Amino acid sequence: MRETNKLSAAKVKAAEAGKHGDGGNLWLHKRSPEHGKWLLLVTVHGRRREMGLGTYPEVSLKEAREEAAKWRAVVRQGLDPIKERQRERRQAERNMHLLRDIAADAFEARKAELKGDGKAGRWFSPLEIHILPRLGAVPVADIDQIDIRDTLAPIWHDKAETARKAMNRLGICLKHAAALGLDADLQAVEKARALLGKQRHKSKHIPALAWVDVPTFYASLDEGTVSHLALRLLILTAVRSAPLRFMRVDQIDGDVWTIPAETVKGRKDATSDFRVPLSPEALAVIEAAKEHQRDGFMFPSVRKGVISDATMARLMERRDMTARPHGFRSSFRDWVAETTNTPFEVSESSLGHIVGGSVERAYRRTDYLDQRRVLMARWADFVTKKQAEIVRIAGR
Repeated sequence: MRETNKLSAAKVKAAEAGKHGDGGNLWLHKRSPEHGKWLLLVTVHGRRREMGLGTYPEVSLKEAREEAAKWRAVVRQGLDPIKERQRERRQAERNMHLLRDIAADAFEARKAELKGDGKAGRWFSPLEIHILPRLGAVPVADIDQIDIRDTLAPIWHDKAETARKAMNRLGICLKHAAALGLDADLQAVEKARALLGKQRHKSKHIPALAWVDVPTFYASLDEGTVSHLALRLLILTAVRSAPLRFMRVDQIDGDVWTIPAETVKGRKDATSDFRVPLSPEALAVIEAAKEHQRDGFMFPSVRKGVISDATMARLMERRDMTARPHGFRSSFRDWVAETTNTPFEVSESSLGHIVGGSVERAYRRTDYLDQRRVLMARWADFVTKKQAEIVRIAGR
């Protein structure tokens, strides 16, 4: 057996520049009395290889011997120690991807699927607020169900919907990591869900004003301010608040308001703009609102941009109302159901809902604009107390 352990820590420290063997093909090459590097000479498949084991004095004699023993064992298995070390480093690098980097990459990959390319931030915010502060700096390979449980436990019951979204987004990130070839536990989310248990919180519907009370509230919006006019048009059109708040003058053509697809919830197809028929009352409100327009926006805020959803909500709160602006869509839908025989597809289309499956929609090219025009005119008549009797809206 070849002699090994020829050197000692003292000999290594005192050695001059040159090559110093420890035995077993472990060598210290000193460039100067203070600095050098450790080398292991191996023969693999008949080829002489020189393998660096680190620099001296950063790597001690003891550490160099341990590394040498490790790689000699690899050679005895018929493997190339240099290639094996490279493979281990690549594996370690793959597994060191941090969740925050994976999350950003996953978000980037999904932007095309999101409304407005995800600029509003609603897709990413559950991760950014509730997941990344705690797990962002953790490699995805290290994230397990315990980490996820501990991260979401504080909001699991009190903010159930937010927690559900955060967990859903995290699951997408872990799948994205796996697709990149990283060692991510794809079952971690479901296992965490089992650990957290069933959520106690029940989702609450947005409070809505009873449809019979809408005319009285509408009549009270008589000051001609931006918020009063915005609420009036919100009621008359039954749209969501976001497209109304960002309504532009150039979106109106005659008695039709065309809402761009990127601002319509649930419409990811860039060609699926939503046409809203405008009743004479709605057109009158728009004419009044034009006096307030700024930078093309019909409902500007006091300082910059457009009014917020909170602006309209606060107005209702100040009147001690539990109902909220978004609830007028429910008020309209209840009025349609209880006082008309409007076909389902017409009433749902009036709310901007997608009706039917993809195949059915491919053959049904109409958006029921004419029928909706009649329905919205009747709704305006009811809201303004011009007509309150039962109306009948014909189908196709």
